[in-house]
Amino acid sequence: MKARVHVTLKSGVLDPQGKAIAQALQALGFDGVKDARQGKVIELDLEDGDTSAAQARVDEMCRQLLVNSVIETYRVELEG
Repeated sequence: MKARVHVTLKSGVLDPQGKAIAQALQALGFDGVKDARQGKVIELDLEDGDTSAAQARVDEMCRQLLVNSVIETYRVELEG
């Protein structure tokens, strides 16, 4: 089973990389870009076959290591 964890900064947290991306895109002529937020995707290959157990394990991984819950939020996608 594969898990994909999408980690992004919470909406109230300043995102200087996202701001730089938006400004660079505007400088390249992409005028329709009002804002950009930068995040990360973590892909995990799991041995678990049980979806609910896998979800619980990945949530625990996020709480313990993968996500800084003070400034970040996450969502998990499971496949397989």
